[in-house]
Amino acid sequence: MEDQPFDMDALADELHELVPGFSGLHAVEKFNTGQSNPTYRVEADSGNYVLRAKPPGTLLKSAHQVDREYRVMKALSENNVPVPKVYGLSGEDSAIGRMYFVMELVEGRIFWDPALPEVSKQERAAIYDGMNDVLARLHSVDPEAAGLADYGRPGNYFARQIRRWSEQYIASKTEELPDMDRLMDWLWENLPDDDGMVSVVHGDYRLDNMIFAPHGEEVRALIDWELSTLGHPLADLSYQCMQWRLPHKSGFRGLGGLDREELGIPSEADYVARYSKRSGIAVDNWTFCLSFSFFRLAAILQGVYKRSLDGNASNPERAREIGQAVPQLASMANSIMSGKA
Repeated sequence: MEDQPFDMDALADELHELVPGFSGLHAVEKFNTGQSNPTYRVEADSGNYVLRAKPPGTLLKSAHQVDREYRVMKALSENNVPVPKVYGLSGEDSAIGRMYFVMELVEGRIFWDPALPEVSKQERAAIYDGMNDVLARLHSVDPEAAGLADYGRPGNYFARQIRRWSEQYIASKTEELPDMDRLMDWLWENLPDDDGMVSVVHGDYRLDNMIFAPHGEEVRALIDWELSTLGHPLADLSYQCMQWRLPHKSGFRGLGGLDREELGIPSEADYVARYSKRSGIAVDNWTFCLSFSFFRLAAILQGVYKRSLDGNASNPERAREIGQAVPQLASMANSIMSGKA
């Protein structure tokens, strides 16, 4: 279901009650980047804001929980993690007919290519260091002290995730992929013991989910918290480090095949070591963590691909394109787990 035009008068009245100091609504314009939770620029006399809403239509119970995004961002803003300031959360019976929250509009730069062709070699190094610093700061937040002790389920995070995404993958499977079958078996056989380490994890920690200062390497805001939960910090780190291994000449926009030293981008090993020093977290079971991250992404993309075949994807052509990457991801994971990559 496509978005319907908003009742601007009703929305203006609601925003006046929801957002401190709000006045004079002028326009609401949807951002054209592909968030699964529709996101809008709101222009008003009192300033510009961002409105992030559930999609219209019937939704899965566990999906599109913008109230969770609102909650975690509000908590982290008080704990040395750069996130947009949140102003208010609506109910399901809002003026637009679904739940939404309003946050500040953070001005700055979003980089879509991890090779950072638009900046200098020195600035590339600083930008990667800024990302590393924010990840360490996020994982240093005490969930209980931040009021987030119940933000995720207890128990072995990796076990829960392997079970969840194995079930999702099997339910959306469109062809037999022996590499995926081997990978699922290997992950269960090599599942590390639960070390009790729990942090807030972003779930989609990557370059283009950050807003950088207009000039310099400062991370102004880490955005898109839809997949956040309580989990193991190395899941976030290994997810980001997939970028070092994914090919650059692909829809993944990875760093594979590039001369990273010439570009001024740290090696994977240096990036991991810097994170470990900053966070105080030992990086163990790295082969397992990387293999897990490739598996999780492959399972997610398989679901997107299946929905495209069923005619339910918002961009079927793009969905088919990324769905075809599932065998490639599974193959790369097999190389990692066997020690060949």
